[in-house]
Amino acid sequence: MKPAFTDPNQPDATRRTVLAGGAVAAVSATLSMAALGAEPPAADPADATRTQEVQFPNNDIRMAGILFFPEGFTATGKYPAVIVVHPGGGVKEQTASLYASALARQGFLTLAFDASHQGASGGMPRFLDDPMRRVGDIYSAVDYMTTLPYVDNARIGALGICAGSGATVKAASTDRRIRAIGTVSAVDVGAAFRQGWDGKGKVADQIKTLDAAGRQRTAEAGGAAPVYIPYVPAVGDRSAPYDLQQAADYYLTPRGQHPNAPNKMLLASASYMIAFTGFDRLETLTQPVMIVAGSKAGSLWHSKALFARAPGRKELAVIPGATHMDLYDGPGMGLAMAKLGPYFKRNLA
Repeated sequence: MKPAFTDPNQPDATRRTVLAGGAVAAVSATLSMAALGAEPPAADPADATRTQEVQFPNNDIRMAGILFFPEGFTATGKYPAVIVVHPGGGVKEQTASLYASALARQGFLTLAFDASHQGASGGMPRFLDDPMRRVGDIYSAVDYMTTLPYVDNARIGALGICAGSGATVKAASTDRRIRAIGTVSAVDVGAAFRQGWDGKGKVADQIKTLDAAGRQRTAEAGGAAPVYIPYVPAVGDRSAPYDLQQAADYYLTPRGQHPNAPNKMLLASASYMIAFTGFDRLETLTQPVMIVAGSKAGSLWHSKALFARAPGRKELAVIPGATHMDLYDGPGMGLAMAKLGPYFKRNLA
């Protein structure tokens, strides 16, 4: 299958409307699932979801993003900003855009963007997933936001979703320009590759994966075709962990499916994944952190690990009854936003 890929060298400033919409405390959310370089735009002040497709540099890669403008936007104003980092295997048009749009409706100028090597962003080889490159993507996204005359550089935050959380935390711990951090259904993708989705994986399994990745790199160095592996199982595969079954229902059905997210990454990516740790060496992460996760998420152990290790002001908001994927859209996302919106307002005021 030829990968769906938009040439990042073709400029596109198309505007469109998104239709889909220190004290330390560990808390539970009070609601449950059952209770449910762009030119300044001539944005309509009454349109809280007005957007602009943009490109920005990341060394020799052109990154593709979407800016979301707050209600009442004027090009002469100064706005707090939030960078939204999509999950592994996702693209900016999926859950990242939903959160970016929701935050824009609360007064933030937001940016959702595709990771390098993925989506409409540049970078070869295609479908490489290197978590440290994703950290660099975030640095470059912050660089870009500081060039916009209507962004207040002292009020830039970042929100990571799923694997985007690990990259976001790593970036924020080494980029002090990020003043507040949020995570949704956090996953340290390195820990997930080492320990499995449930955190109980064995070293022997890591070695098998690394051996396979090494053999494939050798083959590709000799001219062999690349080999890809899926991010999520096939729809209906009940042998996979429940969260990943739900992920298939999101990524591989009309609920969240997008042509630029074909559910594949290079097998060689596994080496980069296993080498990465998102939630270590956090002594420099003194910015506030809001961690939102579902009580029934198999990934909850990642959020608990981040909460335990983050040294500054932090809050763990556990949504009763919610799974990992429940927070990607719909009522679950609304419950997550009930925590994230006020949090970013407090810390980027």
